[in-house]
Amino acid sequence: MKGKPLLREKKLDRRVNIMKRGDLVGVDVGGTFTDVFVLNLDEGNISVAKVPTTAPDQSVGFLEAVTTGVSDVQQITTIVHGTTVATNALLERRGAKTGVITTKGFRDVLEMRRRDRPTTWGLWGTFHPIVPRDLRLEVEERTLADGTIDIKLDVSGVREAARYLLQQNCSALSIVFINSYVNSENEEKAKEAVQEIWPNSHVTASSEILPEIREYERASTATLNAFLQPPVSDYLETLETSLEQRNFRGQVLIVQSNGGVMNLERAKSLPVRTALSGPAAGVIAAGYIGTVAGYPNIISCDMGGTSFDVSLIVNGESSLAAQSSIGFGMVVRTPMVEIVTIGAGGGSIARVDEGGLLQVGPESAGSNPGPACYGLGNMAPTVTDANVLLGRINSENPIGGKLNKLDVEAARRAIKTEVADPLGINVFEAADAILRVANGKMANAIRLVSVERGYEPGTFAAMPFGGGGALHAGALIKEVGLDCALVPRFPGITSALGCVIADVRYDQVQTINDSLETLNLVSLKNQMMTYCKEGHQVLDRSGSTLENRTELFELDMLYVGQTHTVKVPLALKVLGDTLSVEREMIQKAFEEAYLHEYGRLLSNISIRVMNVRVSVIGHRAKFDLSLLAPSKSSSLNRAEIGKRSVYSDGNWLEVKIFDRLSLPIGAKINGPAVLEQPDTTIFLEGNMVGSVDDYGNFLIRVEN
Repeated sequence: MKGKPLLREKKLDRRVNIMKRGDLVGVDVGGTFTDVFVLNLDEGNISVAKVPTTAPDQSVGFLEAVTTGVSDVQQITTIVHGTTVATNALLERRGAKTGVITTKGFRDVLEMRRRDRPTTWGLWGTFHPIVPRDLRLEVEERTLADGTIDIKLDVSGVREAARYLLQQNCSALSIVFINSYVNSENEEKAKEAVQEIWPNSHVTASSEILPEIREYERASTATLNAFLQPPVSDYLETLETSLEQRNFRGQVLIVQSNGGVMNLERAKSLPVRTALSGPAAGVIAAGYIGTVAGYPNIISCDMGGTSFDVSLIVNGESSLAAQSSIGFGMVVRTPMVEIVTIGAGGGSIARVDEGGLLQVGPESAGSNPGPACYGLGNMAPTVTDANVLLGRINSENPIGGKLNKLDVEAARRAIKTEVADPLGINVFEAADAILRVANGKMANAIRLVSVERGYEPGTFAAMPFGGGGALHAGALIKEVGLDCALVPRFPGITSALGCVIADVRYDQVQTINDSLETLNLVSLKNQMMTYCKEGHQVLDRSGSTLENRTELFELDMLYVGQTHTVKVPLALKVLGDTLSVEREMIQKAFEEAYLHEYGRLLSNISIRVMNVRVSVIGHRAKFDLSLLAPSKSSSLNRAEIGKRSVYSDGNWLEVKIFDRLSLPIGAKINGPAVLEQPDTTIFLEGNMVGSVDDYGNFLIRVEN
C-alpha cells in the first residue's frame, strides 16, 4: 500500500502542495517504515512522509518515499540516506561469500577473537566466523613490529590463493597481513597482484581500512568490509540507476556510523562505516533539537518495531565509541555513535517462560507479519498489541499508511492465550504487565548510559522518537527519575531529519606505539597534517556546501603495563600547513583525561602513546527549527478531537484525544490524555503535564 504525505508546510502560511526547486531530502530506512524529510532550501518549505519498508529490496521503498515527499525528483539537489543494508547484512549474515588471504600462521585470528564466549558464564556455545576456515588462506610474508620486511611477499602464492577463492565462488576478498599497520608494503603488493585477476573491485586491504595495532580487530573490520561491499554496492548502484532514470541530477550522501556523511563512492568502498547508519542519524537529530530547545543534555530513546536504541548526549555532543560489536564475534573498529540497543520495540514478543515469569523480547514480530493486531498471521502478543488493547493506540487510524485498521480482537486473543491465561489474570492486567516489563527494560538501558557512567538522570531530558517511543515517555520519566521528556515535532521521522542536518565527516587512525619520552614529535605532526589534508580532500569531493570546517586531534594513551587506553583530546589548531605539538602539552592532556576517567594518577610509570586519531568535520547549514512550529492559526479548542477509554494504573479512564499537530505554541495539557499524529502517538499519564514550545516540541513533566 502506497504511503501518504504526513504533512506539508510552508514558512509563511504553513501550507504548500508542490515543493519548489532546491529540495534537500533525508531518507531513513527502518525495519518497518521508510521515512522522508524534505526541506526546500530556497523557500523554507518542509514536507514529511512515511511509507512501508520494502524487503528484501529496500530501494523500492526508498524511491516510493522520495516520490511521495517530492513530486519531481529533478527538484532535488541532495538526498542524504540513512541505510540499514549493512546492518541487516551483518545481523542476518547475508553478505557476500568472502575469502581471506593472510600471513602464514594467522588464519585462525577471526576464530580465536579475544578468547571471549557467546555466553560469558555459559559452559557451552558455538561461534562460526563470517569466513569459514577453508576460505582463509595463508601465504609467505612477514613484516616485523618495527616495520621491517623480514620475509618478502610470495606474489605467486597470492595469485594462486586468489584463483582458488574464485573457484570457490568468492565474490569479495580481504587481505590481512600481520603488522601491516606499521608498514603496508606487502599488503599493497598483494592487493595489486589480486586485482590483476579478481573480476570486481571488492578487495579490501586491512591497512587501508584500519592502520592500527590489534590484529583481531583489524582482521575483523577489514573482513566485514569485504563481506559488505557487494550487497551495499549493489544496493547503492540500484539507487543511482533508478534515480538517473527519473532524471535526478543531484548528489546522494550516505550517513556514516560516526554521525557524519560521505559520498556514494566512498560508501561503496567503506561500507563497514555504515553499520549503524540509521541509528546514528537519529542521535544527531536529537542532539540538535535538544540544544536548540534549551536541553543540551539529552538521552535519545529511539523505539522502532524491533529495538530500543539509547544514546547519551552531553552539552549537545554525542559520544563516539572506537569500536562496536554487531552481533557476537563481528567487531567493527571504526568510530561509531555510542548506542546501547535492546530488544524492546513495538514488535517485541511477550511470553511466559518455563519459570512462570513474563518476558518481553528480544524476539520480534518485525514488520512482516508484524504484531497480532496487523492481522497478517502472527499469533504472538507484542508491545504494540498491548498498547492497542489498552486504548492508547487508535486502532481505526494506525500510523504509517501500511494498514487501514488494526484488529483489536486479534490482539486480545493473543494476549489472553499467551500471557493472561498462563498467569491467571485478566487480559487487561496482562496487557498492562507487558508494558510494565517493556518499560523496565527500557529504563535499565537508560540507566546503563547515564547512572553507570556517572551521570545524574535528573539533569537529562529524554527524547523519545521512532513510532512507539512517545507512548512510553511518561513511564520512563518516573522509573528513571529524568528531568522531563522532549517529544520532537515529528518523532516518527526524526532519523530522516537527522540525515538532513548531518555534517560531512572524515576519521582516520594510525598506530604510533611509542613512549612519550622518545616520541618523534616531527613524525607525529607530519602524520597529523597528512590525515588533515586527506580529510579536507574528502570534504571537497563530497560536493556539499559547507559553512565551516573543524579539525580534531586525539591520542590513545596509557601507562606502560596497562591494556586499555584513554582518549586524550589535544587542543591544536592548524596554522597554514603546520601544527605546534609539545611533549609537555601532551602529558598534561593525558593526565587531565586519565584523572577524569579514573580519579587518580599513577606515579613513576612511563606513559605510552598508542594511536593518533584525526577527524575533519565539514559543517553543513542547519535549518531553522521554527519551521516545524505550529501555525499561528492553531488553537487548543480545535486540537481537541474527542474522547476515548484508556486503561491506566489499573483503571479505565475517559481521556481527551488531541490532534498533536494542531496544538498551538504555549498550549498546556494535563494528563491523562492521548495526542495523535500521523507518525506516532503520545500518551500523557495522569500525573503529568505537557506543553508545546516555540519549535513545536511537546515537553512532558511530572506535575508538581
